[in-house]
Amino acid sequence: MKSIKVSIMGKQYPLKVEDHEEESMVRICKFVDERFQSYRKDLVKQPESTVMVLAALSIAEELFEARESNKDLEKNEQVLMKKVNKSIEQLLTDIRD
Repeated sequence: MKSIKVSIMGKQYPLKVEDHEEESMVRICKFVDERFQSYRKDLVKQPESTVMVLAALSIAEELFEARESNKDLEKNEQVLMKKVNKSIEQLLTDIRD
């Protein structure tokens, strides 16, 4: 495990990560910080906690949409693979006959 410090909304947070996760975690924290800062600019009169919750909900919405999109891709891939397998089986049957 490695200890790193990341900054989100101007505050330092210590994190423990595996060596191979450090670069990814830094990118994730930068993404979160940028999203929070963007919301902070748009919601200057709101408390920091409200800004952070709204930004987190926005990130979660993107995640859920991406997961749903992946499900659709997986379903399409399965349908396509069934068609390919069926075509290969038919071709093998035709070759045998």
